[in-house]
Amino acid sequence: MEKIIQTLYSAVSSDKLVKIIIAGKRRKSVPQKKVTLRPVDIKGEYMYQAEFHFDKKVTHKNIPYFEVIDFAENLIQKDFKQINILMENEDIQILAAKADNPKITRKPSIRKAGDLSHDRKKQYIINDGTPCDFLIELGVMSPEGKVYKKHYSKFRQINRFLEIADDCFDYLPNQGTLRIIDFGCGKSYLTFALYYYLKIQKNRDVEIIGLDLKEDVINFCSDTARKLKYDDLHFITGDIADYESDGADMVVTLHACDTATDFALINAVKWHSKVILSVPCCQHELFSQIKNHINEPMLKYGIIKDKFTELLTDALRGLRLEAAGYEVNMTEFTSLEHTAKNIMIKAVVPEKSNKSAEKKALDEYEALKDFYHVSPAIDHLKL
Repeated sequence: MEKIIQTLYSAVSSDKLVKIIIAGKRRKSVPQKKVTLRPVDIKGEYMYQAEFHFDKKVTHKNIPYFEVIDFAENLIQKDFKQINILMENEDIQILAAKADNPKITRKPSIRKAGDLSHDRKKQYIINDGTPCDFLIELGVMSPEGKVYKKHYSKFRQINRFLEIADDCFDYLPNQGTLRIIDFGCGKSYLTFALYYYLKIQKNRDVEIIGLDLKEDVINFCSDTARKLKYDDLHFITGDIADYESDGADMVVTLHACDTATDFALINAVKWHSKVILSVPCCQHELFSQIKNHINEPMLKYGIIKDKFTELLTDALRGLRLEAAGYEVNMTEFTSLEHTAKNIMIKAVVPEKSNKSAEKKALDEYEALKDFYHVSPAIDHLKL
């Protein structure tokens, strides 16, 4: 799929894309004859409109531009084997009967783009083709600014994360130094991305700390930050549960394992952090606790029980954050290579508190706990 993804990415990154047509059913049971994708400007927001062609009807769905490649990739892997990319200056055909070995042909073309007022040059926060120091240092991009094929998924994930984070920045103080802590930072691609975006692109004063248990990883990240002269980005070896600080404006915790996510959320609320971005992982805590006779026919299957308790754990976390005064949304996040977990909990402190909504969330939280006979670690969050 890498060649296909790279070709799609180059097309949607260009300001010359007119339309993408995905067709050629992989099996007769696929209900749509084809799906077309075209860039549109909807109330000032740049998106892609997916048009699904059935035998007797056509339906539409609007997709955020940063999700369009994942959307197309899913269609190609499951349902279709031919892609036609129509550009202002070129036609590209991809025959993908074997997705790992596609046949790609190109020929010149002259056509006008559709009516689109949006400035498409800004559709990605970090662009392929423009050198970016931390991506070069981390081996994602060549010194000339070209993203390596094998790292396109990482590159897309970084852009997706920055898009989600950017939506939250209005909730942060607009003056002074922004303090951000990344719990369980790992190799810190996204930590470096946050620093680059805020410090270098937005010219904000920041102090960012990455925390992880693995000393070798922290040493690598610290050395990289020094090479890049990212002077306000620091990395510390430590456990989330034991970490002490006098606060942070924003807390990030991506794929912290099991209850480590809860301790990160508890710290964030204790510090009155304005923004929390959390992608939980390995939600095993409730698996041995959950008991409910109504759901027993479902819970007797281990794999179903595991997936269900993951969702229950994150729902309880969301409700507990709402009860603490946060506005909470769950959104899809591009998964990491080593895990398919991709639900992001996005929590922000609104301008005005809503005590009735907080009480409702707490009541719902307690009702869910009682219904499933569970006591999650997020209970330790003091309200």
